[in-house]
Amino acid sequence: MWWFQRGVCFLPVTLVVWSSATFILNYIIAVLLRHIDPLIPYISDASSEVPERCLFGLMLNIASFLGLATIYVRYKQVEALAIGGEPRLHRLNSAALALGFFSSLGMCIVANFQKNAIISVHLLGAALTFGSGSLYILVQTAMSHQMQPRFHSKDILWARTTIGLWTLVSIITMFVSSVILYDDLPDEDVTSKLHWTPGEMGYSAHLVSTASEWSLAFSFILFFLTFIRDFQKLHLKVQVVLQRNHLYDYGHYSVRGHVHHGEHSPLLAGGI
Repeated sequence: MWWFQRGVCFLPVTLVVWSSATFILNYIIAVLLRHIDPLIPYISDASSEVPERCLFGLMLNIASFLGLATIYVRYKQVEALAIGGEPRLHRLNSAALALGFFSSLGMCIVANFQKNAIISVHLLGAALTFGSGSLYILVQTAMSHQMQPRFHSKDILWARTTIGLWTLVSIITMFVSSVILYDDLPDEDVTSKLHWTPGEMGYSAHLVSTASEWSLAFSFILFFLTFIRDFQKLHLKVQVVLQRNHLYDYGHYSVRGHVHHGEHSPLLAGGI
């Protein structure tokens, strides 16, 4: 059995690969078509024009679904591990689920309301994605502190702490540089500006802001890599409980038949 066939670790792996491909592929297309400058544009700038805008929307919608699925599976795993105790861990786990949901919702909003369409909604989606996503990482790191050494080693805790600090530095740097950028160019529509000239007013702040955004995005992506080993030790199944032995809205049979309860089947094909 290959390593990615163990448990449901294919879920975070697929999320990481697909999300990375979403950003990188759209960046390459936008640069080749000369829609953006090749030196570190905003992620949203790389999806402002057709055809990359259409591809970005499709791929990011799928990434948001994969993210939500991964977040939910993580929630169920921690609930199962902490069953019968650990009340603080249960609270943190519930908070992480809510934050993960809002972050995935934000991704969906960003995917469907591009920067050059409805900028206010796009910015709301970006704030949900990055804000809730950053808090999700911090809460998961706090959970890892609670879970070691009983459930996992300190190595996982240090890995998540490192990525959590990376995320925190990236989001603070992005916020500060963006404030400086808008302060340097008060009369210019920075959000719709796709081409920059080295040396012009606000160029340095623009580069710091865009680099911080890419750094923040990939800190999110890499954080889910820390779930791989955990998800290798997990299997998911669906249980179907029948309320009756037919699908009519009325009593179809005059004689009651035995209703079979507790049918189990794999959640996905392949017997994971």
